[in-house]
Amino acid sequence: MLILFIFNLLIYFRYTIIKAESVNFLDLLWKVFVAGLLTTIISLVIRFIFNILGSGALAKNILIINFFYHLNIGLVLAFLISTFVAWKRLILYQKSKWLISTWRIYEYALTGGLLFNLLGYGMFEIPFNIVFSILVLMALVLSFNLKWVAYLNFKQKWKSILFIILVLIYLSYFFLNLVRYSDENQLAIDLINDVYVLSLFTFIFSYSVIAVLVILFNLPTSSVFEKKLEEVVSFQRLSQSIPSGKNEDQVYEILLDSSVSAVFADAAWIEIIDKKGNTAKVHANNLDEEKIPEIKEQVREKEIRQIFTSEFIRESAKVSNFTGTLKGGAYKSVLACPVLSKSEHVATLVLLKEVSDGFDREMVGIIETFVNQTSISIENFRLLNEAIKNERYKEELKIATRVQKSLLPEKLNGNGKIDISAFSEAADEVGGDYYDIFNYSENRIALVIGDVSGKGTSAAFNMSQMKGIFHSLVQLDLSPKEFMINANSALSRCLERSSFITLAFYIIDFEKKTVEFSRAGHSPTLYYRHKSKRADFFETKGMGLGILRNNEFHKYVEVNEFQYNPGDIIVLYTDGITEATNAAKDEYGYARLKDSLERHAEHPPELIQKGLVEDLYKFSDEKTMGDDHSLLRVKFK
Repeated sequence: MLILFIFNLLIYFRYTIIKAESVNFLDLLWKVFVAGLLTTIISLVIRFIFNILGSGALAKNILIINFFYHLNIGLVLAFLISTFVAWKRLILYQKSKWLISTWRIYEYALTGGLLFNLLGYGMFEIPFNIVFSILVLMALVLSFNLKWVAYLNFKQKWKSILFIILVLIYLSYFFLNLVRYSDENQLAIDLINDVYVLSLFTFIFSYSVIAVLVILFNLPTSSVFEKKLEEVVSFQRLSQSIPSGKNEDQVYEILLDSSVSAVFADAAWIEIIDKKGNTAKVHANNLDEEKIPEIKEQVREKEIRQIFTSEFIRESAKVSNFTGTLKGGAYKSVLACPVLSKSEHVATLVLLKEVSDGFDREMVGIIETFVNQTSISIENFRLLNEAIKNERYKEELKIATRVQKSLLPEKLNGNGKIDISAFSEAADEVGGDYYDIFNYSENRIALVIGDVSGKGTSAAFNMSQMKGIFHSLVQLDLSPKEFMINANSALSRCLERSSFITLAFYIIDFEKKTVEFSRAGHSPTLYYRHKSKRADFFETKGMGLGILRNNEFHKYVEVNEFQYNPGDIIVLYTDGITEATNAAKDEYGYARLKDSLERHAEHPPELIQKGLVEDLYKFSDEKTMGDDHSLLRVKFK
């Protein structure tokens, strides 16, 4: 019955203590303490009852004595086994294979001791002593597994000592109580002669005593451990400052607070330095900002004073230069450490103590680690911001590309009198090439092609201005010369001084079969005659729009006119085509463009432009085209 009772207690406490998910050492000790307290109170109540009974017949009745003794047995065994299971959890904290194997052997040996009681051997008999000695030896070996002690802080260690000492007091009281019963009374079952119970007493007692001693020896190192733990936490805070969405100022504040805490500084400040080397902002800890200039003046070491100025050079500063002394005032020692980001001095951390030589080498090492991590965090923060800006620019460029493409006509309507197609590619996401068409009537249209100086977003912006000017002026039905003069006047008012636009403007009259055109510094027109099967360039004079910004521009405008025939082809293009280069840096040039047109001119209209573009890209790699390139092909029906 006793063995069955013990097995049930083991199963119950294994389930309630071992199966608990979280390991809280103080909670475990608290449960053991509470179990011992309740057991002790009930045991004292039983003793009080016997005191009331005195020396009467009831007090000497064997049945009553054994009843209360068995009640004591139940309580003591419950306490012993619950404490045994709790100690097991502490011993197996951060377990190894060896430890698990040793513990299993010990548990099997204890179970064997429980069954050994059935043989009827009592204390001091040889078999009893052999079994008991083996169990005690194993208990002592296991009692030195106290890894959990290292993870207690100073306050928790004192609480643990208190709880374990109370467990020792309970244990001593229960043992003496059992001995008293054994000496004074005739008992049905005497636990003093139970090797299993005595082994439990010995195990719990030895582990408790060793635990108290180890915790006491660890008390002086508690502050060091807590300091190291705080350093790790501070380091994590700095490491996680970017993912958690902190800005630069918050990173500096974390550095300041962590450093003060790590080296027990009495006061500190951190100066944030702008790109010009001036102090942009100051964060102070336990210090009036107005006293900072005065403290700087008190620094004896020249090297530390340099850290406060733009003269600081990282290569010339050694670790030993970061600590120094102060001439007077409340503070006696100083530690100054620069914060660098990509060799740029972005901040200075200054820590102060009221004692001389307050910063040892280990403290300097800790601060350097914090500062280095801060530097990485600041660099990561800036890189992250830069990446976000770049992504935003990319999105803006995508929008600009879509807007620019919308500025060029999707369809070129030649009123059925011409076959017309266009091709345009920007060197960057956006470009400055422009072409357009305008129908005056069924027999008259206007064509324009232009090239803004430069490339990229500024060229695209100027191109949009050219589109607005074209659509405004073309509706006035001006001659090519008047168009150029008015366009130059308008652009002179809105273009920056360094920009200009080359332009070619054409008016095609299908009734007269004439082409009237004017060129403002643009690439010469390439014209193919169907009858002769030859192509030539029209070399006309002209100055780019926006270059000459006075009333003399009309002198540089020249108008030409020619008759066309069915099958003739006009090719309008920008200089990005003729100036395209190959790997040998040779230009595509006018001659290659002319030869390409003569080879493809008699092909179907849709293949002419395709052939011109393919020849261009065969000569020059499409990916390395250095300028915007556009082409407008017109074939007369």
